[in-house]
Amino acid sequence: MLSWVTDGGLETDLLFHRGIDLPEFAAFPLVEDERAQVLRGYYGDYAAIAASSGAGLVLETPTWRANPDWGARLGYDRAALDRVNQRAVDLVRGVGAGGVPTQISGVVGPRGDGYVAAGHRADDAAAYHLPQCESFAAAGVDVVHAMTLSESAEAIGVVRAARQAGLSVGVSFTVETNGSLPDGTTLADAVRQLDEAASPDWYGVNCAHPTHIRPALNGGSWQQRLRVLRPNASTMTHEELDAMQELDEGDRELLASSASTLLELLPSITTLGGCCGTDVSHVARLWAHQRRTQRS
Repeated sequence: MLSWVTDGGLETDLLFHRGIDLPEFAAFPLVEDERAQVLRGYYGDYAAIAASSGAGLVLETPTWRANPDWGARLGYDRAALDRVNQRAVDLVRGVGAGGVPTQISGVVGPRGDGYVAAGHRADDAAAYHLPQCESFAAAGVDVVHAMTLSESAEAIGVVRAARQAGLSVGVSFTVETNGSLPDGTTLADAVRQLDEAASPDWYGVNCAHPTHIRPALNGGSWQQRLRVLRPNASTMTHEELDAMQELDEGDRELLASSASTLLELLPSITTLGGCCGTDVSHVARLWAHQRRTQRS
């Protein structure tokens, strides 16, 4: 049953709606300068949705790119990344949620492009992602959330890193228009492979339109492990989204209705927000549609 609101497409919102340049599509540098106030306002909008919906709020750190390879492109070494990851946690923790129950989620992104399966080895991925997980542990997050993962091996590594850091961890995979991961693995098989190797606390799906997620659902018991849904606004393919020059905000009613169909099939989902192309208006529409559905 839905009980937690989370945010939308942070990076696309900052780029296309707020006019903030994001080299390497990275939002984490904002926490260290005057633009941190923009982030506080951004998260505050979702706190308002949670309050009006009678739901809790999951505050996810703006750290999807705050790992060694992407950080190095922006001049961040290991010490600087530790600093900025912990500051990101402090920033979201300081968002005024008006008494709304709140969870702090430390976001881990893929080592490479979220839309491309790079063929990582699980052991290498564990070592790579461990420093970020240790930063989150030092800052006191409630959970690590690995988002937009495209293959099982890297997901296994993230889970192992989070466990080594003593943290709860969830994994959200992304899927293509046919419901399979970018490496061709079905979502069901990805969950099975990860559960066998390094079971996370829960799963989610992000950065795909609900109509793309629907083909992945086969009625198997694995679906009960899904807890988080963060869909894209657009029905475009990942390749098309990568090439776009103007934001496709999608059809909000299609997003809401198709998400509602998924939620009927996935009563295990507890957390609902958005991903690329979505903003506070999309997430508000998703929650309003669910309230109407539940009343009818």
